[in-house]
Amino acid sequence: MKPTVANGSPVARGAASAPPRMHLPSLIAALVIMLAGTLYPPLMTDASGRADHGLAMSLFWAMSAGFVRGVGFVPRAAAWRWLFSGRACALALLAALALKWMH
Repeated sequence: MKPTVANGSPVARGAASAPPRMHLPSLIAALVIMLAGTLYPPLMTDASGRADHGLAMSLFWAMSAGFVRGVGFVPRAAAWRWLFSGRACALALLAALALKWMH
């Protein structure tokens, strides 16, 4: 029998034994992206000064995943759980770095 929470919905695998905790590396990455984008918006532009939408999307994905996972929230659905995981945050940061250095 699968473990359930009070409302009767199934608990994600591994969640029954230990509650999710804050993930400081993801939270720190999200805070750094937020502050850098706020204080230095040209970070998200290309060489000609126009907005680089691919770079911005990668950075915002990393920031979103960093905040969601960083505060300890772990979605129940597998797709959302992966999109907002610490690994997704790192992958999006790597993609942003690749996009920034390609231009």
